[in-house]
Amino acid sequence: MSALESKPAPPPIEKIRIKVDGRDIEVPRMTPDWQGKLQPTTMLQACALAGIDVPHYCYHPKLPIAGNCRMCLVEFGTPVIGPDKKPVLNEDGTPKMMRSVLPYEPAAARGAIACATPISPGMEIYASSAATKQMREAVLESLLINHPLDCPICDQAGECKLQEYSVDHGQATSRFAEEKVHKPKQVDLGPRIVLDDERCILCSRCVRFTKDIVGDDALGFVNRGSYNTLTHFPGKPFDNNYTLNTVDICPVGALTSKDFRFKMRVWFLKETKSICTSCGTGCNIVIGSRQEKIYRCEPRQNDAVNSCWMCDYGRLNYKWIGRDDRLTQVKRQNPSIHGPGGEPASSVSNWPAAVREISTKLRASPASSAAIVASARQTNEELYLLNKLAQQLSAITDAVPRSGQSDHLLLSADRNPNSTGARLAGICGDQMGSKLPKIAEGIRKGVIKTLIVFGEDVTKHGIGADLLGRLDLLIVSDILPNATTKLAHYVLPACAHAEKRGTFTNIKGRVQKFLKAVEPRGDARPEWEFLHELVFAVTGRNGFVSIEGLFNQMAEEIPAFAGITWASLGDSGVTIPI
Repeated sequence: MSALESKPAPPPIEKIRIKVDGRDIEVPRMTPDWQGKLQPTTMLQACALAGIDVPHYCYHPKLPIAGNCRMCLVEFGTPVIGPDKKPVLNEDGTPKMMRSVLPYEPAAARGAIACATPISPGMEIYASSAATKQMREAVLESLLINHPLDCPICDQAGECKLQEYSVDHGQATSRFAEEKVHKPKQVDLGPRIVLDDERCILCSRCVRFTKDIVGDDALGFVNRGSYNTLTHFPGKPFDNNYTLNTVDICPVGALTSKDFRFKMRVWFLKETKSICTSCGTGCNIVIGSRQEKIYRCEPRQNDAVNSCWMCDYGRLNYKWIGRDDRLTQVKRQNPSIHGPGGEPASSVSNWPAAVREISTKLRASPASSAAIVASARQTNEELYLLNKLAQQLSAITDAVPRSGQSDHLLLSADRNPNSTGARLAGICGDQMGSKLPKIAEGIRKGVIKTLIVFGEDVTKHGIGADLLGRLDLLIVSDILPNATTKLAHYVLPACAHAEKRGTFTNIKGRVQKFLKAVEPRGDARPEWEFLHELVFAVTGRNGFVSIEGLFNQMAEEIPAFAGITWASLGDSGVTIPI
């Protein structure tokens, strides 16, 4: 097909006309299921399209349908079909409906589970009728018979669907006077999960997620009736890289995270949209913080990247941000002189003085006498500015590769969040790290006299302390102290991704932005801020002092980003050709 030929139009979506709470709507006959396969649209999905929320526990749009909680029961009606196979009409010309609940039998309410019942032409769904409300009350009453009524001390309080639905759809008083059935509490289900079986409502979300999404059939139910309990298989603790997703999808306080359990009430948390930086997948996350401290990370839905999930490895990889030994001061150091504690002699500087002194020395350095080792954990914008600095200095540049074992779901073998961005910005070629030996050799021969390092300990990557000691100028920007920062002439404290804004490009070419959750410590600043000042001081080229303007400027100059803006990224990002 030539570029001038238009692509064939997609086939029209077949729709069905139904009524929801008396309102006529058209809904697709088929909708994608949890695997993306087209299946008949269900009553629950039709109600959602009509803007009506049907309460549910076991249903989850990204899991197979189980239909076992019964919370989504609704009254419905279908057209009465006469002997001539045509709908029977009322006197006013409207179709006569056969309702699932007869008006004179409210005590015998019978409905359909909306999560698994497909719609049909002419169907009427009574999602707010008296019979529907009666069914919801009965289901909630059944669920609360043996459920402990201790919401004030439950770790799920504030995020509990049983709590919410009890208020919205339950009865004001309880008729239960018998002794509740007691089940195991504080069960160590695995290395990261604690189970309270008394709170479990047997929705089976965790069972289906573990079996059908992860492929680790590790959970199941034992016993019968009121004594039914969730457990792991004998001799096999619940331990895979995705166990904490079961905490997210548990609608009550049965499954809790050992990492977050009783650490903070959820209504105190500030939620910030961000990106996981533990590998090249770039899972969308929400950072929960309070008073500049991060308490948890949770997955944020993005069907183009991570669906609703994230791995435990990435979820728990945040505590280094709050370490006490963070670099918090701008320092001017003399690595050849050491104090009593073995630390290099240093004097505390400030950002204006440091930028002024560094830029003066860089402008005086001979062409091709500098090298830059960047980090593929830096943002697109920071790598773009580093490349501008490298062009002015005719410096050789590279980044450090990281790799690990991948899995079949989300964890990538590329442990850098922005390897793609490093290549697109011109920092490295397809073989990241291939120029590190050349930089080391250049220092050894005395050709390279200035080295700028961002976010890496190069002593672990072939540029040892002996080589760093030969440099006339070593400038290091990092978050945590390491062997390279100890040998630096200037130490510039940087920020973690949770302390700044910017964008990453994942391994599939999706450009995604993240926002600032907490304030940086001490003098630490986002690298793009002081890099902008440094580039301006060295090259004389001014730029944008906002992240939005900087991204848009970068998008105009790097072909792969052409046509996109900060605003167009939205919350889910944009895929670019790579």
